Amino acid sequence: MSDLLPLEEDWQRGLAIVAHPDDLEYGAASAIARWTASGKNISYLLVTRGQSGIDGMPPEKAGPARAEEERNSARVVGVESVDFLDYPDGTVEYSLALRRDIARVIRRLQPEVLISVTGEMAWGGHYLNQADHRHVALATIDAARDAGNRWVFPEIVEGGLEPWNGAKRVLMSGSPNPTHAVDVSDYLDRGIASLKEHKLYLEGLGTNADPAEFMTSFAESAGKQLGVRYAVAFEVFYL
Repeated sequence: MSDLLPLEEDWQRGLAIVAHPDDLEYGAASAIARWTASGKNISYLLVTRGQSGIDGMPPEKAGPARAEEERNSARVVGVESVDFLDYPDGTVEYSLALRRDIARVIRRLQPEVLISVTGEMAWGGHYLNQADHRHVALATIDAARDAGNRWVFPEIVEGGLEPWNGAKRVLMSGSPNPTHAVDVSDYLDRGIASLKEHKLYLEGLGTNADPAEFMTSFAESAGKQLGVRYAVAFEVFYL
């Protein structure tokens, strides 16, 4: 990984779009804590409620529990707006319907920046990326353009939401090809605390791995490339 550029922060509103509760907390949440502390407005959009993510808990119980953990986790990093599209966890497909649903929220919230998890086959360069992540990432990029075109999904305009083409950047965390990074030296602890709010999910993994060690390792690696103690890396796409 080559040296990373400092991420431009000349924006005010951001929308984070991911497949599951906990996706943002494995890194991006530390950057989100920095941004909300500086006065930026960040909202979350979850495509599913992560209802299939806990082996010992049936989906009808896991979904509401994980959604509540995500709301608690978001508050730790200064985010109050958390919405869910209620797609089925584990079987999210790239589709026109998904693009339309994401575009509708983009038009409603009018973000300048979108934040998601990489759509590459490998997450973090080493771990097989889930299908839900890949499909949501691609749909997010396409929906960013859809949101600005009144002739794509005209039913959204008919529903009262005018086109919004102000989302000029998409930031993908966990990418094996990062281009930029954010200094989170003062905010990594809040990112770790936000991940620890996912108690049921972490217990369900059946691992003794410490989230603090995992996140600190990634943050140190990105920090070296940025010239700071801790950083979160992103692959940045410009629209």
